[in-house]
Amino acid sequence: MPRNILFVAPFPLETTLRFVRAVAKLDDVRLLGIVHEAPQGDDARLFHDLVRVSDPLSASDIAEGVDVLRRRHGAPFRLLSILEAIQVQVAEARARFQIEGTSPRVADLFRDKSRMKAALTAAGLPVARNRLLTSRHDGERFAAEVGFPMVLKPPAGMGAKATFRVTDGASLARALDGLRVGPQSPVLAEEFLRGEEFSFETMTVGGSVRAHSISEYLPPCLEVLENPWIQWTCVLPREIDTPRFEDARAMGYRAVEALGLDTGMTHMEWFRRADGSLAIGEIAQRPPGANITRMTGLAHDVDPYRAWARAVVDGAFEGPWKRQYAVGCAYLRGMGQGRVAGVTGVRETHEAIGRYVVEAKLPTIGAPKSDSYEGDGYVIVRDGRTETVRGVLQKVIETVRVHYA
Repeated sequence: MPRNILFVAPFPLETTLRFVRAVAKLDDVRLLGIVHEAPQGDDARLFHDLVRVSDPLSASDIAEGVDVLRRRHGAPFRLLSILEAIQVQVAEARARFQIEGTSPRVADLFRDKSRMKAALTAAGLPVARNRLLTSRHDGERFAAEVGFPMVLKPPAGMGAKATFRVTDGASLARALDGLRVGPQSPVLAEEFLRGEEFSFETMTVGGSVRAHSISEYLPPCLEVLENPWIQWTCVLPREIDTPRFEDARAMGYRAVEALGLDTGMTHMEWFRRADGSLAIGEIAQRPPGANITRMTGLAHDVDPYRAWARAVVDGAFEGPWKRQYAVGCAYLRGMGQGRVAGVTGVRETHEAIGRYVVEAKLPTIGAPKSDSYEGDGYVIVRDGRTETVRGVLQKVIETVRVHYA
C-alpha cells in the first residue's frame, strides 16, 4: 500500500519542483498535491492527484485541501512544503489531521523573528540586539540604545526580503509612519550588524544535526538589496571543518537544538564581526534559496533534493557528507530598469572560465528586470580550490554585463 505524501506546492517554480520530483522518486509513495497553479509538461505527471486552492497562503485553504485528499485517498503519511511563508499553516494542518512532522509551536518559533531571537538568547546564543516596536516612541527608545544605522523588518519576513536600514531619527520616523506601526502591526527593529556575512545550513534527522554546510555572501545581503545593480556572489568554501569555523559550527548546531527542530533542513544567516565575535541574524526552517541547495549538493557530491526527501519522508539520513569541492555562484544583474535588452561579455567569460562552470542561466532577452535579489541569471562554478572559485566568480561579475531598455 503506497504512502500518501501531500506536498503543498502553490506555484510550479523550478526551485520547488526539484524537491517535488525527489519525493516522487521515493519508494512506496503516492504523491498528492495542493496547488494554486498546476505544473505543466512532464511535471504534470508528478502528482497522482491534485487539489487547487484559491489562496495558497491561507491556513483554511491548505487544511481544506488536505481534507479533500484525505477523503479521496485515505490518511496522509506526510504533509510537506519548502516555502517559508506557509510553514506555520502547514504545521497547523499537520496538527489538525494528526500527521507526523514539525509542530505549529516549532514552526512559529522559526517564523516569528522576535520569538526566535528570544529563544536563541535564552539558550545563550548571540543575536543582534532587537526589539518589537509598536509605536514611534518604541523606535526612538531603541535607537537611543543601539544607535544608527538600524534595521527594520516584518516579524514574519523571509530572509533579507522586506528588510531595510534607517540612518537617522527622521528616516526612522518616516519608515514607522509608512509601515503604520502599532499594537496590531508591530515591526522588528535590530541593531545593524557589521562584518563578514555567512550562512549555515543543516540537515537534521530525529533531532540530531547530521550534516552542515557554510556559505559566504560577498557583499552582505542588505547591501545587495539596497543596490539592485550589484552583481554579487555566494561562495561555499571547501575548508569548513577547520578552526576558522569551529565556533560557527557549534553555534549553528545549538541554534537548531534551541528551536526544537526534529527533522528537516535549516538556513541560518550569521555574521563575524571585526573583533571575531559572532552574531546570528536569523534562521529559517526550510532548504536555502539562491541556488545554495544546489551548490551544497555540488560541494559534497550528493543529491541534496533526495537527501531532504529521504529525511522528511523516511526519517533517514543519506550520508555521511564529505566536503569535496569549493562551489560558488555569481548572480547577474545590471543598472537601469525595463526589460533585458542584451547581455555582453558572455563569450569572453566562457573562454576564460568555461571549464569551471557546472550550471548557468543567462538573462532572457525581453524579460522584465527581476525584482529579486537573485537577479536575472546566474553562473555556478566548482573547483577543488576555494581561491580558484573566488577568482573565477570575480571574472564573471567583472566581465558579464546585463543591459535594460
